[in-house]
Amino acid sequence: MVLSDSKARDAAYEVYNGAGRGGALILCEHASHHIPQRYGNLGLAEADRQSHAAWDPGARAVAQALADALNSPLIASCVSRLVYDCNRPPEAASAMPEKSELIEVPGNRDLTVAQRAERIQTVYRPFVEAVSQMVETRKAAGLHTALITVHSFTPVYYGSPRAVEIGILHDSDSRFADAMLAQAPALSQRRVERNEPYGPEDGVTHSLQLHGLDNGLANVMIEVRNDLLRSPEEEAQMAEELLTLLRPALAALQPEGSLSA
Repeated sequence: MVLSDSKARDAAYEVYNGAGRGGALILCEHASHHIPQRYGNLGLAEADRQSHAAWDPGARAVAQALADALNSPLIASCVSRLVYDCNRPPEAASAMPEKSELIEVPGNRDLTVAQRAERIQTVYRPFVEAVSQMVETRKAAGLHTALITVHSFTPVYYGSPRAVEIGILHDSDSRFADAMLAQAPALSQRRVERNEPYGPEDGVTHSLQLHGLDNGLANVMIEVRNDLLRSPEEEAQMAEELLTLLRPALAALQPEGSLSA
C-alpha cells in the first residue's frame, strides 16, 4: 500500500512526497514504535514500547524535513523495529530480536518458521518492494537518485555515554559520506564522525547494500544522537544542520546534465 502524506492503521510503510523530483531518496526504517494488534504488544511494558529499542525517536521528523527541503521522496516504516527491523535481512537474528540492549522481547522468543515468515511477508517485503519501485520509477523518469537513510541513536548504550553527535555511515561505497564529511568543519559545534556509533561490521548497512550498492546509487546512513531531537524545534534545527552537509554533497554527486527537480 502506497500512502500519500498519511498512513493507514497497520500499514507496513508510508510514502511521503512521492512525486518529489529532487536528487535524493530518503528512507527511515525505524520511524515508528507502532506494534500491530496481531502481535499483542510483544509482551512489552508501555515504557519499553515507547523506548529507543522500539524505534528511532526524532528520525521520522528529521527525515520529513529533509524530504521537504530537498523536494525528495521519503519512504518510512510504520511498524516497530521490534516486530521486524527493516534495516536487517531476514536471516539476521537482529531482524526480530529476542533482546534489544537491556530490554527483553517476550513476543519474539521461540518464533516458529511460519511466524517469522508472516512478519517478513507483511512488514519487510512491502517496505523493500516500495523502495525498489521508487528507485525504478525515478530511473525511468531520468532522475538522479542518491540514497539517504535517517536514524537516531541513544546517548547511553549499555551504561556507556556516547560522545559522537552525528554519525555519517557508509559501506564499501564512501562517495556520499566522503562528500558530507568534507563539509563537517561547517558544523564546528557538532562532533561528526565516520561510521560511528556503528559501522558495517555491526550489520547496520543492509539498506545501503540492498538499495544503494545493488543499484549503483551513491548512499549514506545518517545517525543523530536522540538527545538532540527532544522537541520539534530541535528536530528542525538538526535538519538544517544536516542540510549544511547534504546540499553541497548532493551537488558534488550530481552528474552533469541529469534531471534533479
